[in-house]
Amino acid sequence: MAAKWTGGHSSSILCLNVNTEGVVASGAERGELTLWDGGGTPAGQLQLAKADDVTSVVFSPHHPTRLYTSHGETISLLDVRSLKEPVERFHMNEEEINCLSVNETDSFLAAADDSGAIKIMDLENKKVRRSLRHSNICSSVVFRPQRPRSLISCGLDMQVMLWNLQKAQPLWTTNLQECEAEEGSPQSAGQFFNPPLAHSLSVASCGNIFGCGAQDGKVRIFRVTGIKFESELEFQGHSLGVSQVLFMPEAYWLLTGGNDGKVLLWDISSGIGKQQKSPAKSLQRRKTQAPASTSKDGKLNKMASKEHAIVLPKLTIEHGEKVNWISCAEIKGSKRVLVADQSSSISVYPLPEP
Repeated sequence: MAAKWTGGHSSSILCLNVNTEGVVASGAERGELTLWDGGGTPAGQLQLAKADDVTSVVFSPHHPTRLYTSHGETISLLDVRSLKEPVERFHMNEEEINCLSVNETDSFLAAADDSGAIKIMDLENKKVRRSLRHSNICSSVVFRPQRPRSLISCGLDMQVMLWNLQKAQPLWTTNLQECEAEEGSPQSAGQFFNPPLAHSLSVASCGNIFGCGAQDGKVRIFRVTGIKFESELEFQGHSLGVSQVLFMPEAYWLLTGGNDGKVLLWDISSGIGKQQKSPAKSLQRRKTQAPASTSKDGKLNKMASKEHAIVLPKLTIEHGEKVNWISCAEIKGSKRVLVADQSSSISVYPLPEP
């Protein structure tokens, strides 16, 4: 049974984040922002201007009292020690922001929005350093651990992109629908009706492995190798779209949340780096010097990845409500998954020890 954190919101909670000191921030519809202590008691509340939905909350990795929040096209910087008017407001996006990410050196902030734009702000001089772009809504953006100038994004254009802040063009792009079509999987005929719109990204602590959750119910795991990434693993545990993916601090434990009301815990360590040498891989190595098509690469990698065993969830939580956001916190010495859904409360579930 889930514990419920109540009394912090009157609207549906849209996003969550936890700082290094265990303080939880939640953002909800109509501009509601709440801070929670580890016991689930509201420790501070704020109503943001214009009452725009709070779509993303991110603590600074170096300064746990700094909280970046997106509401509408605005980013507000808050001081959680005194939750009053924003310390600063930034207006760099032209449409509603969907996702924020701060790199681990606290030097850059990325904001992805409905126009497909990703604005990169230099936090030292408070100026936009780069403007990156998808051709449709950009749903998720995340900086890579241990690589503060590298980031990954995905969107409703079904594209997953690898970027370096030194360039305005992506280093590498994969179209999830093209990969499915080239693979010729039984589901490929149905992709027209349930295309793999990409909703969420998370990068493992190593910085090279990342997961993507999509509308077709699949979770795709990729490995970054230099200036590109390759398909490493693919599995399905949700019957509807995967709205959230989250790597836990443990090497390759992944939480996923779906529109089917389920939260699943996966241990994908056995499927990572276990691909055997194959003609497909040899061919790929020979082609690395040529500008290869991402769809071809996707096909080759998927051929090799068929050697993986079937991945099954380690834990299934029948949450029952469409999942808006998931986060992980250590509470009273044990790990918990925090789930935000269509309601105004946060559900808290225990997680097994690794």
